[in-house]
Amino acid sequence: MLILKSVDALLEHIKDVQTNIKELSSDSLMKMSTYMEKNGLEIDDDIASSFQYQDIITQQLDASIEAINSMRSSIEVFSHAFKSDEDLANGSLQKLQDKLNLALQEAKEKKERFSGKFSQAEDANDEIEFF
Repeated sequence: MLILKSVDALLEHIKDVQTNIKELSSDSLMKMSTYMEKNGLEIDDDIASSFQYQDIITQQLDASIEAINSMRSSIEVFSHAFKSDEDLANGSLQKLQDKLNLALQEAKEKKERFSGKFSQAEDANDEIEFF
């Protein structure tokens, strides 16, 4: 599931970038607010709108980060289930291979017994065993 690992790594990177943007946006908002307070500036409609936009940006980034976390969780569950199924399938294939190897070994042994009985047959009561 190499492709899912790549998608997960990409989602993690996007989440990190969005977290950094969210932090920068918050720092910017705090610096603007501190600057206005220090200089006794009043908040007009344009500044109020700017603050609201900063808040909207933060909310949107939070929603994106939450969606990314949900997707990563789903990928992890799928990968785990796939790995379990793959292990189960591999285990079943190993059991099948073991049974086939055992059947082959038994067939070879029967062939050897057949060859031996054929060459050493002394009376009519000897049986030939087929597989």
